[in-house]
Amino acid sequence: MEIDMHQTFWNNWYFGWGWILWFGVVFLLFSSFEHWGYSYRSNRRYLAHPSKGALDILSERYARGEITRDDYARMKLDISAQ
Repeated sequence: MEIDMHQTFWNNWYFGWGWILWFGVVFLLFSSFEHWGYSYRSNRRYLAHPSKGALDILSERYARGEITRDDYARMKLDISAQ
């Protein structure tokens, strides 16, 4: 009786310790995708421009010439008082 070495190898591989290896590979793939998703979301949140405050908007309007110096000073005092 001749034993097929190819068949014996695969039977031992899948029914022996080989299933632990495949479980580990699948686990690493899923954990890598989860880590990528988490890092993508956190970096996106970190790199997003912070929301502008009232003083920032007021300064931009003054720089563009939309309001006068007196209006700027009065509005700045109003915002700072709050």
